[in-house]
Amino acid sequence: MIEKLEFLLALSRERNFSRAAESCGVTQPTLSAGIKQLEDTLGVLLVNRSSRFHGMTADGERVLEWAKRIVSDARAMRQEMRAPRTSLTGHLTIAAVPTALGMVQRLTLPFLQKHPAVRFTILSETSRQILSMLDDLQIDAGLTYLDNEPLGQIRTAPLYYERYRLLTSAHRPLGDRSSVTWKEVAQIPLCLLTPDMQNRRIIDRMLGSVEPPGPPMLESNSMVVLAAHVRTGEWASIIPETFADVLGLSEPLRSIPIVEPQEVQRIGLVLPRREPMPPLSRALLAEANRLALPEGVDI
Repeated sequence: MIEKLEFLLALSRERNFSRAAESCGVTQPTLSAGIKQLEDTLGVLLVNRSSRFHGMTADGERVLEWAKRIVSDARAMRQEMRAPRTSLTGHLTIAAVPTALGMVQRLTLPFLQKHPAVRFTILSETSRQILSMLDDLQIDAGLTYLDNEPLGQIRTAPLYYERYRLLTSAHRPLGDRSSVTWKEVAQIPLCLLTPDMQNRRIIDRMLGSVEPPGPPMLESNSMVVLAAHVRTGEWASIIPETFADVLGLSEPLRSIPIVEPQEVQRIGLVLPRREPMPPLSRALLAEANRLALPEGVDI
């Protein structure tokens, strides 16, 4: 039964029988037969289909919510039974917003020092994708913004505070300043993250609060791409203070605090609010709580 529920979750996520089968490591006929057996067992039609997937039925959507709970509990149970008494083993998948990727190692390094047999997969995703992937059991945890947009019913552990800086060259406009204002930054050409990124939505809000911003000269979903363009000396961008530290800037690049008005966003670990928690997730949360700083203190 658990395997068939896994099939249903994969099909809902991939919305394609072939891709769902591939993600489950089975053939398409095996997946289709498993879902048909699940329908026969429950006595309801779960999937609208002909030769292709056409979405879940109303009954299928209800079963899907049960499937998420049951599969999550089954995975947690297996993890609990396999967990040794001393050091944990297994695999954790964490998705982080691009601006927080450089900070993930503050969680993974001390965690691995305690549990060296655990493997990590780190993904770069938008804040909205992180919440969706948590709900679909695709990831174990996320690193994202905690306050700017609704998170829903999830468990959170604040880790650090994101402040913003103008990244530019010394010879560019504002490049000789010790600090700048959002109004001044709004008046120069910028390269920024794409609008599907929460960091971009925060920046657009701040720029729009002081002056209607023009379109950026360049957009990317990668902080590395933005930094590479700024390194040419012909571009400027707005980046989190912590990301500037990760870049290890040298002349002529400058990272200049944007101080008026002051904008601070909490970044933290997010996990599904399910009980009992899997041992690996419980240990990750404990590590995050150990690193968490009191309100008003930067990391």
